[in-house]
Amino acid sequence: MNELSLNNLQELHITGVKINYYFVCSRKLWLFDRGLTMEQQSDRVYLGKLLDESAYPREKKRNINFDDLISIDIIDNNTIQEVKYGKTLEKANIMQIAYYLFYLRKYGIEREGLLTYPRLRKREKVILTNELIKELENAIQAIYTLIQFPKPPEVVRKPYCSKCAYFEFCFG
Repeated sequence: MNELSLNNLQELHITGVKINYYFVCSRKLWLFDRGLTMEQQSDRVYLGKLLDESAYPREKKRNINFDDLISIDIIDNNTIQEVKYGKTLEKANIMQIAYYLFYLRKYGIEREGLLTYPRLRKREKVILTNELIKELENAIQAIYTLIQFPKPPEVVRKPYCSKCAYFEFCFG
């Protein structure tokens, strides 16, 4: 897949969540793509949503949705922010916000990203580099291939599986 256009991304229905899940667990991504969403029953996901809603109350532009593919927590002057509960899945978080920057660039909108971890009182700037773009393009191709599989990938136990919303589904 060469240069990804906005139309390609929309046709493939690659969302920020799918990018995040790709870097967390391919099985979780495959199940999520099929409409199996376990997050509603997860206390950790609920805590994350509460944190997202309560952190940075003075920020005005919150939860901005573009094309039902990306949902940005906060937009200010020249930065988009993604609020996260913790840094355990930092790579996935970085790639998710990098995808938002990549997607917005397709509309001609240039921004910097900021991952915010209110509980940890930490912030991490994310700038869309050529290296990140290449990694995203490879991930998008891999996601497209993965979701074509007729069956989910095998379970691969990871250190954070016990805290995953899909834990019971995979290991129950």
